[in-house]
Amino acid sequence: MPEQTLKFTIKQDGTVIEEVIGATSDECVELTRQIDNKLGDVITREYKPEYFKNNNNVALYNDQDQTQEQTTTG
Repeated sequence: MPEQTLKFTIKQDGTVIEEVIGATSDECVELTRQIDNKLGDVITREYKPEYFKNNNNVALYNDQDQTQEQTTTG
């Protein structure tokens, strides 16, 4: 299992930026759950590509410019 690291950046305005390094799928959410609760409201959450590895998580965005093509063989 790779090493997991939590990186915190505290901006001058008091905003805390939390980054999880070395975790995949829901591990990052579980690692930070208690800390997030103690810090207060989470304003935004951005998922890194690692979040979607080895998991069935659905992307939380919809790219309206993207066209989808379905092909069938038979």
